[in-house]
Amino acid sequence: MNFEVLRIGQRLVRDDRVTTHVALVARAFGASKIYMNEVNPEIKDTLNKINRTWGGNFEIEFISDWKKVIKEKKTNSVKIVHLTMYGENINKLTTSLQKEENILIVVGAEKVPREVYDFADYNVAIGNQPHSEISALAVLLDRIQEGSQFLTKFENPAREIIPTKRGKNVIIKETMDK
Repeated sequence: MNFEVLRIGQRLVRDDRVTTHVALVARAFGASKIYMNEVNPEIKDTLNKINRTWGGNFEIEFISDWKKVIKEKKTNSVKIVHLTMYGENINKLTTSLQKEENILIVVGAEKVPREVYDFADYNVAIGNQPHSEISALAVLLDRIQEGSQFLTKFENPAREIIPTKRGKNVIIKETMDK
């Protein structure tokens, strides 16, 4: 199963951190890539540093036209999953989503254009109350993968956490550049 994320929009200043966290959750929960408007090029630097430190090859692609990304994905039989509190409840859709091979998850910031609802194969609500797009993405990816994403070993990490009951156990495999 392959997951990618498309971040549509960004509220200036407020969303730099939120968008970074959407990307971090996407990476940690098994997505291979995120598409977003280039509103803050430092986000790409941050994620590249995370890849170098903790492993993996999560990608960020800056885009100018979200419609083009969605149309291209649909042409390639990728299912479009739009996270929205107005959609169908995740409990109703989980089994169907687990059967999909390739998914593009659309995560909005400000008001999402009506066209996104129409393009989507699935309009999914984690809950029908206002909530964080970060948590919605995490819940969606966890439900689809049933927790298996936490067994993933990221390639070539400079640091690796060894789970422990108390304290911190981190293996530093190489000297890191600051």
